Amino acid sequence: MNIKPLADRVLVLPAPAEEKIGGIIIPDTAKEKPLHGKIVAAGKGTKDEEMILKEGDEVLYGKYSGTELEFEGEKYLIMRQSDVLAVIG
Repeated sequence: MNIKPLADRVLVLPAPAEEKIGGIIIPDTAKEKPLHGKIVAAGKGTKDEEMILKEGDEVLYGKYSGTELEFEGEKYLIMRQSDVLAVIG
């Protein structure tokens, strides 16, 4: 990974959005933004707040958290550690 978040930021690969519910295919315009993903890179934290999240953690985050970016054809979110609501598992 060539992107390295600074300070208390993490780079999250969002989980894919639901394509189907039952037998109904959902169009792109109606898909809900996923609220969970996997951390692919993490900063080192700040002097006031240590980084408790690490690469590989599955996390839940708020609906409007983070900044979207695209790198090598893949969409990511970069957000502060405090925007992460929970670690799954």
